[in-house]
Amino acid sequence: MSLLDDPRNRRPLIGSIVLGVALFLLLWLVLRWPPLVAWLVGWTPVAFAAYGIDKWQATHAGWRIPELVLHALALVGGVIGAWAGRLAFRHKTHKPVFLAVLVMASILWTAIVVWSVVSR
Repeated sequence: MSLLDDPRNRRPLIGSIVLGVALFLLLWLVLRWPPLVAWLVGWTPVAFAAYGIDKWQATHAGWRIPELVLHALALVGGVIGAWAGRLAFRHKTHKPVFLAVLVMASILWTAIVVWSVVSR
């Protein structure tokens, strides 16, 4: 059974994707930001909010955002928001896998940005 077979895992993932893509399109097509900048800035508040919501839910015994969704948000481009959310809300700081994913996402997106700048 896949993590995405459970509808409780799909809803936050789908909602996050819709919001991240909508913010990206707004920044890119309406405000005419460069696509890479719009992508990273568009996903940042989504990841930050997800960490904040999940922390609030954790302290109030509510539904939780699956860890898979939090990892995916960092890897898809919300790495800055994930770092900020982790630090601001002190959330997922005792789980080594979150640090590993954030470091990998940081390296990935740093390489993409550097490549984008150098290849111009």
